[in-house]
Amino acid sequence: MHVFDTMMYIRQRKEVKTTEVSEDFPAQKENVKLENKLSSGCASRRFWKILSFTIGGTIALCIGLLTSVYLATLHENDLWFSNIKEVEREISFRTECGLYYSYYKQMLQAPTLMQGFRGLIYDNKTESMRTINLLQRMNIYQEVFLSILYRVLPIQKYLEPVYFYIYTLFGLQAIYVTALYITSWLLSGTWLSGMLAAFWYVTNRIDTTRVEFTIPLRENWALPFFAIQIAAITYFLRPNLHSLSERLTLLAIFISTFLFSLTWQFNQFMMLMQAVVLFILDSLDMLPAVKATWLYGIQITGLLLVCVLQFFNSMILGSLLISFNLSVLIARKLQKNLKTGSFFNRIGKLLLHLFVVFCLTLLLNSIIKKILNLKSDEHIFKFLKAKFGFGATRDFDANLYLCEEAFGLLPFNTFERLSDTLLFYAYIFVLSITVIAALVVAFQNLSDAANQQSLGKVGKCTVDLKPETAYNLIHTILFGFLALSTMRMKYLWTSHMCVFASFGLCSPEIWELLLKLVHLYNPKRFWPGMMDELSELREFYDPDTVELMNWINSHTPRKAVFAGSMQLLAGVKLCTGRTLTNHPHYEDNSLRERTKAVYQIYAKRSPEDVHALLRSFGTDYIILEDSICYERRHHRGCRLRDLLDVANGHMMDGPGDNDPDLKPADHPRFCEEIKRNLPPYMAHFTRVFQNKAFHVYKLTRSK
Repeated sequence: MHVFDTMMYIRQRKEVKTTEVSEDFPAQKENVKLENKLSSGCASRRFWKILSFTIGGTIALCIGLLTSVYLATLHENDLWFSNIKEVEREISFRTECGLYYSYYKQMLQAPTLMQGFRGLIYDNKTESMRTINLLQRMNIYQEVFLSILYRVLPIQKYLEPVYFYIYTLFGLQAIYVTALYITSWLLSGTWLSGMLAAFWYVTNRIDTTRVEFTIPLRENWALPFFAIQIAAITYFLRPNLHSLSERLTLLAIFISTFLFSLTWQFNQFMMLMQAVVLFILDSLDMLPAVKATWLYGIQITGLLLVCVLQFFNSMILGSLLISFNLSVLIARKLQKNLKTGSFFNRIGKLLLHLFVVFCLTLLLNSIIKKILNLKSDEHIFKFLKAKFGFGATRDFDANLYLCEEAFGLLPFNTFERLSDTLLFYAYIFVLSITVIAALVVAFQNLSDAANQQSLGKVGKCTVDLKPETAYNLIHTILFGFLALSTMRMKYLWTSHMCVFASFGLCSPEIWELLLKLVHLYNPKRFWPGMMDELSELREFYDPDTVELMNWINSHTPRKAVFAGSMQLLAGVKLCTGRTLTNHPHYEDNSLRERTKAVYQIYAKRSPEDVHALLRSFGTDYIILEDSICYERRHHRGCRLRDLLDVANGHMMDGPGDNDPDLKPADHPRFCEEIKRNLPPYMAHFTRVFQNKAFHVYKLTRSK
């Protein structure tokens, strides 16, 4: 027995979802009551969502401001900064910190802004016997911007220049903590994890920031924008974003990437690691390739814009980041079938892809450096070569870095301090679960279609990892290795550690993954089904059917006879009271025969035959449904039109085998051909109603 289901829609608020419903249409009265209840529920849900967002956002801002005040107070308490002389304040900015602050001071002391700019572009005081362009050589646009603000804003009488400078840096810390809070919130879905991330950031301050005693350091300018970029990327990688949200998020990513690149000389190395993260995830099908391409492009564009502002700094043009990103995009074009084939086939393709990208990166980078005669970053590669044991070096610059504690391995006592606040334990717990889940997902993605189908048989227990979670996982792993190898870079890792650990502890996704991995996952055990039903508010949405019923009620005689699909006609009976040719109560043989005859409207029959069959049942109107005529829900052989073709001895449509006794039909399919308004059809049927889903025709009384 084949019963074809009609289509109705149950949509999520502000997001339409279709689902099949084979029940009778509810009474109009009940629909009104349901609509009122759902409207009330929608308003209630919207209210709680707005309230939660307001509370969470307010807490984020408050925590950010409190952190800023806390760090400023520590700085004041440590140095009694407000009471010491100006020269002592300047001395407190030690080493490179004092150098950067000097350009801020230089800009403020210049008679005019233009003279200040000229003094930076043609500086002959930083290096004796040389005139250098400081804006090209160093990342000091932030000092230029602050000096302009201080000169323009009416605050000179109330705030000393040094306080304007340090308060700006402490204010950026508020933005930094807020961005970490938001990232954790985005990952977990609750602002409670954001609170925990901020709490851990502050309680592990020794290992998460050093801003209170190295205020002008470039990283203290750059890391807040880096955190904003990570938060924006986390949101961008979410599926099903609206086009406007996606564009605004891309804009946020671009601006934060640009500002991060503009304020720190190590930007290209940090973004190279980000690009590697994207490359890994893209290769393993763990994020959309299109979004990865956007991010590669933003990195290149941001860096090139900084290059222009830094008077075409050759070190930027010769960076590994630009060479790597271009190589990835080129290699992807060369290997178009990278993500097809069996497991071992794909592994081979990935290894080849990795080799191609690696070789192309080195080739492009060497060509660019040869053209530019670039040697300014040689010391970095010599340092890395010596640090990782690829031969001893006598190079002074490399050894200068090697002998510096900040560029040594991460001390073991760091983990002891992080464990005292339980951060490290929570981080390892969450990391372990997500790494195992990522490995399972990667294996699923690399497996062939047959293996994926067999894995799919597990149903809801199939392990899955959201793209934004996967990104933050690989991000924290790579930056973890960087921190372990170079202590100075630990601040990039430990701050993200706070985000990742708090997200894991507060996220239902992580606990769901854990239970799935140990085969104990059950939606009711993990999260009460009742709560799911209460939280997922839906509404009835089927405007096409509503329009049809209203038209029947207002434009057809009450005694009119309607033919069509069983399920739809049940609704016609309920909503309009009109007479039917057939209905879903299928347990009567004569009714089954009649239904088969009525369903010839979806078969390959002549208009004369269909008209005669329908008129034999007293039919006045037929209702054709596009969802049946062009059905794609079922595979070939199970579609209603296929069943009718086989029953009539006709060959089925589309590619595939047919039984040898089936023959081509003498006529086209009725439900398709009638819409062309050809004379043979118009002689027997007149279209009287049409919308996106239904076509109603009135039968003529003649033969």
